[in-house]
Amino acid sequence: MITLTADSVAEVFAGALGVARNGERVSPRGMATREVLDVGIRLARPRARLLLAHPTRIPNPAFAVAETVWILSGSDAPWIFDFNGQLAQYADDGVLRGAYGPRLRRWGGTVDQLRRVVEILTADRDSRRALIQLYDPARDAAGHRDVPCTLGFQFHLRNGRLDMATSMRGQDVWIGMPYDLFFYTTLHELVAGWLGAELGTYRHHVGSLHIYERDMESAAAVTSVTALPEMPELVTGWDGFDDLLSHVQAGKATGHAGWDAMGTAMQSYRLWKQGDRNEARRTADGITGPLNESLAAWYAKLSPAPHEATSAPSTMGPR
Repeated sequence: MITLTADSVAEVFAGALGVARNGERVSPRGMATREVLDVGIRLARPRARLLLAHPTRIPNPAFAVAETVWILSGSDAPWIFDFNGQLAQYADDGVLRGAYGPRLRRWGGTVDQLRRVVEILTADRDSRRALIQLYDPARDAAGHRDVPCTLGFQFHLRNGRLDMATSMRGQDVWIGMPYDLFFYTTLHELVAGWLGAELGTYRHHVGSLHIYERDMESAAAVTSVTALPEMPELVTGWDGFDDLLSHVQAGKATGHAGWDAMGTAMQSYRLWKQGDRNEARRTADGITGPLNESLAAWYAKLSPAPHEATSAPSTMGPR
């Protein structure tokens, strides 16, 4: 087993990229891939969740935020396509059948697994039963296009610190990892807050860590991977949490600085998609913290200055 220990998501990405690029050649579903099996990750600072990999991998922070809000609210609604239109190709009848949100918040239509984790660890702080399951064999054998890469999460509360462990059947380093870890570490931070615990170590296990051959040239062109500062705290109360998420999605103020920055990032990108680039940039300038720098880099990638145009990637989508 290969284990990567890192201080920030940027360090995780850089290490995982180096590992995957040297992996074995396989072709699942006919897609040429480099793969390494059985990889573990330990992340010391989960709030250091934003990265820039110059010049060819600049993640879209507005999509990272939108996907996180989408999942946490229990949604499979198609508004997520406004932030990443490429996801629509995996939908069946307009719905992503593997969407994490309904499984997280309404498993079987009834069980809020997120709430249950908080209840379990509130009642028994040493419990080993604080689990969230995402992969559902009964549903995921049905042949739909979107099958969860994430199997589930486990939380351990020990000595006042909450550790979280994620299990994945497979993870694409180049496309998916920056967004996956943004959501996972936000989930970790929220649960720690609801329990009044210190944010502990984030752990992660991947059965198949991989990169597609089509992305190898772009990956080889990365000259530096930069970790942006830790994001502002997102801890908030459980009561009213769903209302907070709906306000963030709608671009309404929540009174919580961290979540207001998230909502403003989403609103800025909506303006960009509508063609109002100047207002999108002005809106982004109103964000405090690393989301500001991340959005600025994303917009520079989408609309580079003339002297940068030859180096800007033309084939990468938002995810």
